Amino acid sequence: MNTVCCFGEALIDFHGKPSGAAPTFTAHAGGAPANVAVAIARLGGRAAFVGMFGRDMFGDLLLRELAAAGVDTTHARRTDAANTALAFVSHAAHGERDFSFYRPPAADLLFRDADFDASVFAAGTIFHTGSCSMTEPAIADTTLAGMRRARHAGALVSFDMNLRPALWPRGEDPAATIWQALALADVVKLSAEELAFLAASTGGEGHAFTRLWNGNAKLVVVTDGERATRWFTPNASGERNAYPVRAIDTTGAGDAFTAGCLYQFAKAAMDATALATFAADPDRLDAMLRFSAACGALAVTRAGSFAAMPALAEVEAFLEQHA
Repeated sequence: MNTVCCFGEALIDFHGKPSGAAPTFTAHAGGAPANVAVAIARLGGRAAFVGMFGRDMFGDLLLRELAAAGVDTTHARRTDAANTALAFVSHAAHGERDFSFYRPPAADLLFRDADFDASVFAAGTIFHTGSCSMTEPAIADTTLAGMRRARHAGALVSFDMNLRPALWPRGEDPAATIWQALALADVVKLSAEELAFLAASTGGEGHAFTRLWNGNAKLVVVTDGERATRWFTPNASGERNAYPVRAIDTTGAGDAFTAGCLYQFAKAAMDATALATFAADPDRLDAMLRFSAACGALAVTRAGSFAAMPALAEVEAFLEQHA
């Protein structure tokens, strides 16, 4: 099985709950690529997290929780120059959430190309990242450098756009920066809103896909909450229905879905060439999306970030129940 190396932000999600005149908040370890690493480890895969942590109580908590989940943190770095990022999360009636970020400054933004361990970049690995580690020029350069190094080494490169406009400087259009990363990715995960954003930046959905296929993308998956997931390759497209569940908290649902995809790729020891062959097989592709949709469905039925990521036995039982 390949190792999935997840690069980017790890932070503390403070989940709010109404309580009298003011809400109360509970701290949960989180951050999109960190959630993916934890989910892959819970599924029984090999996961490593690469990023920068503050030398503070929250950095200690994140590293402790990652290790407890079975994630390799030997490639992580720590700094005294900034604290660990925080996010305060409020929830609507159906589990939808709203984020208030306390970042920058934050430790994860201080990771640089020289901080990468060369062993992260090797054939037989998957390098996964997202746009939250691209919100400032220096960390954007680091993210792109990591993706290029992974490609050069023959690793499969995965990108979850995970757009959070509030993290970007006021008045800045993230599109130009994000398109640089999209051009380097073999597999791209988007939400329906993110696809609409890319379509607006290029003059239409068709133009957005043309630009993706002109890069290195071989498979694009677009999730849309409780609605059907759409998939696209350069030569075909289709969809897979989501599972109807009662959502408690949608935080991390997309990360659990992404982890399901990457776990399947890692289990098959897939590289970029094998991905193209896999994506051309509708039966294998549908089975992967069914598994990933189950991961996402289970995640929304529980609160938390790391805490919401399902174990393999739970996913298998869910799939049996929804055969």
